[in-house]
Amino acid sequence: MKTRVSEILGIAAPVVQGGMAWIADGRLAGSVSAAGGLGVIAAGAAPLSWIEDQVRRARTLAPQAPIGLNIMMMRPDVEAVADLAVDLHIDAVTTGAGSPAAFIERWKAAGIKVVPVVAQAAAAARMQRLGADAVIAEGCEAGGHIGEMTTMALVPQVCDAVDIPVIAAGGIVDARTAAAACMLGAEGVQAGTRFLTVDECGVAEAYKRKVLEAKDSDTIVTGRLSGHPVRGLKNAWARSVRAQERRAVDPAELEGIYAGSLRRAVEGDVAGGSCMAGQAAGSVRERKTAAHVVRALSSGVAAGVAARGRMGVDAAGDEEGVHA
Repeated sequence: MKTRVSEILGIAAPVVQGGMAWIADGRLAGSVSAAGGLGVIAAGAAPLSWIEDQVRRARTLAPQAPIGLNIMMMRPDVEAVADLAVDLHIDAVTTGAGSPAAFIERWKAAGIKVVPVVAQAAAAARMQRLGADAVIAEGCEAGGHIGEMTTMALVPQVCDAVDIPVIAAGGIVDARTAAAACMLGAEGVQAGTRFLTVDECGVAEAYKRKVLEAKDSDTIVTGRLSGHPVRGLKNAWARSVRAQERRAVDPAELEGIYAGSLRRAVEGDVAGGSCMAGQAAGSVRERKTAAHVVRALSSGVAAGVAARGRMGVDAAGDEEGVHA
């Protein structure tokens, strides 16, 4: 399936694997890239040495394929991570938790494709002005850190606001959701929750089972008081946090309860950790492989783009050849 996303990123399938901290390692990223998508290693808060090791691991699994790196802009040593991306000849960088403005020129000079995650059309337009190659429009259905707009509302408005390709994220787990996103104007999709249960994902078995057993109403948002809302699966930890948030006066007093919560869940403490996952977890019923997920999502992209073309509608929602 050829779209501008696949052409810009040099991948066969316009499918990006989400950069999930403590989850998206070299094995998962390498497996996705080997299957034709863009595998992304999550730098998160990991040491630079770990990032370097995981990039090598991914390239062992997918020696000829592009490899991505997700960088959180709020990371204290973000300058060092930005330089490491250049030194490691990373093919694409996805970014979150802040603006990558200070690094875009440096990365592009090194031949790195820059693809920021955005939660508003205005942010997407700004990233285009700064030179981003594409943007990931992520709706609040997604797992992990979220904005306020839904994917259904966000994606078409971002498509209207920019000329660069848009990758849809949030609630995308199968061919039908990928097709729907591309009917809205996206030219590729990013998925995170769907990759949590694949064979190549290294999270604890208890975490995978929790995703596989989730119902449509089983997610909860914590962290709104801190200004950094996070979506995950309901458990004892999340309910306790919500109760403490309702009582808290000063957000600073809550910082300790968030620290390390995701890593605990990834290592198997699914009662006492943050099991980040999106609202579409209830649609994930089978484990499968990374390659199977990439094929399914890519087929959905193809169907959505084709259907949009048959309707005579372009990515900005206008009838072909009829622009204001």
